[in-house]
Amino acid sequence: MRDLLVTAVVFGLLPYVFSRVHWGVYLSAWIGYMNPHRLTYGFAFSMPFAQIIAICTLIGMVMSKEKKRMVWSAEIFVLILLILWMGVSTIFALFPDIAYEKYITVLKIQILTLLTLLVLTSREKVHMFIWVIVLSLGFYGVKGGIFTILTGGGSHVVGPSGSFIEGNNELALALIMTIPLVRYLHLNETNKWVKRGLGVAILLCTVAVVGSQSRGALIGLVAMGFVFWLKSRNKMTTGLLILVAVAIIVPLMPQSWYSRMDTIQTYEEDGSAMQRINAWKLSASVANDRLTGGGFNMYRKSVYEQYAERPEWVFDAHSIYFKMLGEHGYIGLALFLLLLGLTWKKCSNIMRNTRKRADLKWANDLAAMIQATIIGYTSAGAFLGQCYFDYVYHLVAVVVVLGDLVGRALKEPEVVAERAVEVRPSRMSPRRFTARPATPPRSG
Repeated sequence: MRDLLVTAVVFGLLPYVFSRVHWGVYLSAWIGYMNPHRLTYGFAFSMPFAQIIAICTLIGMVMSKEKKRMVWSAEIFVLILLILWMGVSTIFALFPDIAYEKYITVLKIQILTLLTLLVLTSREKVHMFIWVIVLSLGFYGVKGGIFTILTGGGSHVVGPSGSFIEGNNELALALIMTIPLVRYLHLNETNKWVKRGLGVAILLCTVAVVGSQSRGALIGLVAMGFVFWLKSRNKMTTGLLILVAVAIIVPLMPQSWYSRMDTIQTYEEDGSAMQRINAWKLSASVANDRLTGGGFNMYRKSVYEQYAERPEWVFDAHSIYFKMLGEHGYIGLALFLLLLGLTWKKCSNIMRNTRKRADLKWANDLAAMIQATIIGYTSAGAFLGQCYFDYVYHLVAVVVVLGDLVGRALKEPEVVAERAVEVRPSRMSPRRFTARPATPPRSG
């Protein structure tokens, strides 16, 4: 039944992609983030929905008369340079054939990122794109939060198999990045029931992150939570949400969770942590020896035997920084950090330029919450190797589009929403007088 449902939804919406190409971007995001086909048990599980949607979207780009606009900015130039440098590191990779396969996957992700940049040409499309991301990942956050509460936090919260968010660490990172976007929708929602639902989703997603039992995610959640509160428009409401989440989590989690989190302070005694540090040192050694790094998927036994202090510990870098450093060298890491830094700076510019414009308050909120998302990604990502996660690159595209929309809006006079004013008769209104005929003078 699930197979038929997912297939019906995808193929039922594909015809719209040819005339409304932005629907192709929405569908791609839904399949890429939620991975609904990975929740099936039959033919749909391995069906290449992403490729089918991508092909239809590319055809729609040619056929559709829908407005498209390429926004060139410093962020996009740096992104293109990063993609090209990854190609160079692939040519000189330690394992070229394996690296080439991964590079093709990364290229597909970046092509969809550029398509997103082309078709999100209005506030409505950007808003809908955020809704797609929130619903796709929020599904696992709400589900995971309920699961954590019902099980008393005794089991890990994980994502769908065969996806970017399959593991507990990866799902936790995605949810940390999503919570601020849920808050953006919460701030700008007018329907009170939807608004309440979004508030509950924030709490359950937070519980799900803790229920993942990921130590790196806990650090990212704390860092994101502080910026989340700092950047939020209504700090009292945001603070209340954080306090409620803490009040739910503290008594809920078992002693085993607290024992696991305590190892953050005693990482020298933890085997997993020491394996990561060994992988980080290996990444630096490879980057010092090779300008282009080792290329995609270089973390293999032969490389550890040549570069690692402990060659018996063959372990992935599990860090966006050291993974980028090891696979693409210092130039790759510098371009990656520059991309994140420019995106943060553009968010700050958007916030500064929209602070006094009531009609652009939505853009101010979105830029602020994306900054909270960046903090969550860069802090939790220090312990997770999700440097090719399409989520972060989609957000770069959203910020670039947002900057363009704000720049265009600032050239126009502020749009002030008209309020309906009820006109009532004034109590001080003059009385009505009835004209009387003049009395003729008496003759006498």
